[in-house]
Amino acid sequence: MSKVDKKTAGLRGLKVGNTAICTVGREGKHLHYRGYSIEDLADKSTFEEVSYLLLFGELPTQSQLSEWKEKLQENRSLPDKLKSVLESIPKTAHPMAVMRTAVSFLGTIEPEEDLEGKNAATRLLSVLPSVLGYWYRYSHKKPIPDDSSTEETYAGYLLKWIKNNDEPISETERQMMDCALILYAEHEFNASTFTARVCASTLSDYYSCITGAIGTLRGPLHGGANEAAMKLILSFSSEAEAEEKIKEMLSKKQKIMGFGHAVYKERDPRSPIIKSWAKKLCEKKNGMKIFNIAETIEKVMWDEKRLFPNLDFYSAVAFYMADIDIPLFTPIFVISRSTGWSAHIFEQRSDNVLIRPNANYIGPEPRPYIPLEQR
Repeated sequence: MSKVDKKTAGLRGLKVGNTAICTVGREGKHLHYRGYSIEDLADKSTFEEVSYLLLFGELPTQSQLSEWKEKLQENRSLPDKLKSVLESIPKTAHPMAVMRTAVSFLGTIEPEEDLEGKNAATRLLSVLPSVLGYWYRYSHKKPIPDDSSTEETYAGYLLKWIKNNDEPISETERQMMDCALILYAEHEFNASTFTARVCASTLSDYYSCITGAIGTLRGPLHGGANEAAMKLILSFSSEAEAEEKIKEMLSKKQKIMGFGHAVYKERDPRSPIIKSWAKKLCEKKNGMKIFNIAETIEKVMWDEKRLFPNLDFYSAVAFYMADIDIPLFTPIFVISRSTGWSAHIFEQRSDNVLIRPNANYIGPEPRPYIPLEQR
């Protein structure tokens, strides 16, 4: 009996649908959102502009951007019922479980039909920083900022909630986070986005689609690599130790998180962008030892395995140097990627066909049933 070709296992290389949202991996190294290169967007745009682009198809005009920013600020506040739920979730809970629970609950008190289509995406994108920050601060007994914060930028508002200290947010931190949110916002038919589209193809509601995507992103092979990468980097006291131990791990065939990619073959175009921000923060905050250890790991992985760092590796360093607790790294991914997920949900609905692939059966051939007393 034939088995699935390893080259296409896990749907690798198979085109399972159409999209006008994103291209990943052209020539082994490129990424575009609705035709715009990730390099241009990261250098010239803002997360507010990019989220508008993903959701509505075009970059906004000045008036459209102003209106969009106002909507994102107006929708930040948490309902009291959701605050009560967040207050009941223990400090020991995984932050991704918090995000999943909060989105699911929000869908029960603010149903999509009451918010009219894309307004649900606007509401969710606006409120997610408040969701993560409120639970984090309440459970850790930290001061709770005012929901109606006058912080205008999305990146600054997120940082106000999740930074581990209450020091003023530096412009470098704000710009880094804005860039990181752009880089994480969309990535075609990755596992969590495909989950959202499968759910949408059944004509399920928006919040169910997002909840399923969050559950998928929680897995370390998809969204948790930056947490694992940072823990690895911090486990080494020097560049020499990092080089020695990484080679030892490779000899034992242990997986090094934050390297390689399922689609990119030459490089992850997002990695050098976030690496530059990680270096800027390390230089400003006396963290060059951490950065040098990270670069050592990068060099060993390339020399030994020809594996390049993906976005998760240096984003971990950047987030850590912005004084963000490691367990919050993947929820930042959720907050940003909610834009891409939403765009795909609406695109799936626009020309829907139920997603229902076949499996390659490798079990027993048909056989007669044996009565219990004869077994």
